Formats: sequence, C-alpha cells, structure tokens
Amino acid sequence: MKKFAHALPALLILGLIQVVMAVSSCTAPDKDLAETGIAELHDRMLRGEVSSAELVDWYIDRVAAIDAAGPTLNAIIEINPDARDIARSLDEEWRSSGPRGPMHGIPVILKANIDTADRMSTSAGSLALADHVPNDDAFIVQRLRDAGAVILGKANLSEWANFRSSRSSSGWSSVGGQTRNPYDTTRTPCGSSSGSAVAVAASMTSVAIGTETDGSIVCPSGINGIVGIKPTLGLLSRSGIIPIAHSQDTAGPMARTVADAATVLGALTGIDAKDTFTTKSEGRSYNDYTQFLDKKALSGVKLGLAKQFSGFHSEAVSYTHL
Repeated sequence: MKKFAHALPALLILGLIQVVMAVSSCTAPDKDLAETGIAELHDRMLRGEVSSAELVDWYIDRVAAIDAAGPTLNAIIEINPDARDIARSLDEEWRSSGPRGPMHGIPVILKANIDTADRMSTSAGSLALADHVPNDDAFIVQRLRDAGAVILGKANLSEWANFRSSRSSSGWSSVGGQTRNPYDTTRTPCGSSSGSAVAVAASMTSVAIGTETDGSIVCPSGINGIVGIKPTLGLLSRSGIIPIAHSQDTAGPMARTVADAATVLGALTGIDAKDTFTTKSEGRSYNDYTQFLDKKALSGVKLGLAKQFSGFHSEAVSYTHL
C-alpha cells in the first residue's frame, strides 16, 4: 500500500502529461503547409482549418529551422516583429466582415530594397543602410496591405541589387551573407532577388516580391524552380524602391505557381502620383489577372532545349511535348 501511495503522484503527473498532449494534438495539429497555394489557403481559412496567425507561425518556425539553422539558406534578413499581431487582426477581420481582398491573411516576403514604414529596416543588403527605417511604405507595399497581405519579413539579395561590381556574387550581401540555392547549396541561387526566390522555393513564405533591372526576377526564379513575372515598365509603381535605372527598374511577384503569381500581380497594380510611368497603364491594367489563366494554354506545345549553350551531355533529351 505504501509503495502504491508513493507511486500515486507520479501516476497523476503522467496522466496529466498525457491529457495535455492529447489536448495539444487536438487544438494545435501539426499542419504541413509547404507548397500550399493562395486559393487552397483561403479555402482552408474559410473552413476554419487554418488561420493567418497559424500560417505566420508555421513560416517563422520553418525560417528558424532551415534558414537560420540546418542548411542555413540565408534567404531571410529580417522577420517582421509585428507579423503575428497583424495576422491575428486579419483573422478577426475575416470572422467579422470577410476577406478584404485577394491577399487576405497571406504572408509575403519583400526584397530588402523595398520600403516599409514599420519596425523593419530597408537596407538593400548594405551595412550603410542597416538601420534605415523609411517614413512611408512603398506604393506596392501599401497595395499589398490594402489587399490584406501580412508583410512577413525582408529577403536577402545581391547587395545594392547587384549594382556594385561586375564580379559580385549573386545573393551575397554584407547584411545577410550568402543566400544558398535550396536544391544544391553549392550552386548559385542567381540574383539579385535571390532571397525572395529561395524563400518561395523552400516554402518559407507563400509568395514574395522581387525587383528587376536586368534579369533579377527571372534568373533566380528559373534557377530555383519558381514562377517570376517581370511586368512591363509602368504597370507597377517604383516609388519607395531603392533604384538602379529609372528606365528599367520594376518590382514583380515571385511564387510557386502561375496562379499565385497572377493573384499577387493584380494586387500590386495601381496609378501612383509619385511614379508618373504608372499613368501609362491607366485603363490597360487589371486588379485580377487570374481571369486570364487557362489550364490548356500549353497543350500541344513543344519545348526545346538548346544543349550546345548549356553544357549538357550529348544524349540529353532535346525536346518534349506537353
């Protein structure tokens, strides 16, 4: 009887632990949100299966696991310290009045040359601007907020968007170090929107925003196996983005799918008085580019591979039919 009495507290503690674990497994299930698109995330939010706050937490945990540790991809310079609060507020807004726009509750990573008027810096990857906090959001950032997006953080990049040397390393900055290709960390992630591309490819965000003067969206998108769009100059505002060439600079969406990229593109458009180039898109742009998606658009298309320019083995497949 005495032995049983001594064992009773231990049994009670063990039972309590089992109850807590059971409750935890019911109230906070281990969700795998990798590679989940915007439309599916919104469907799951509508059904109450996931919240924006849970999504933000999932991405922050993933950044900690594979960006700051593990393979140390170095894609993320900074996580927005207010991201969780913003997500919780958007969850409450959804419950009370429904989604405010096509990006409601969706986390977005911004290249670190895009201004945000919050507690994050806009450094362009340079130590010279490491503590630079702008007074105003870039126009496209305000458009994202208006559409309901959660600005999750800032992405690493080729410092100054690669406008510092003809022999610089793609994806390296003095603030963020070397961004690594998630498929082979010994190979280039391309640049200069390296961090934005890697963050999407490694499922550390739903979508990201990059910028391009000459290949800085399309190259890292191709190398990291995602979708990137460089819009026609004037479709998106450049105000609040650290510039290189006024005649070529533009921001653009980076996503895992064409559908997600189209959704983000529509959220970014708008006429900005601070960027007169955007007046050229008046009456010619759309707030919803998903209406142009066509699953059969590539049916019957033949894709060719120019092997002599790529160093492939001579027996490599040269084309394929879709």
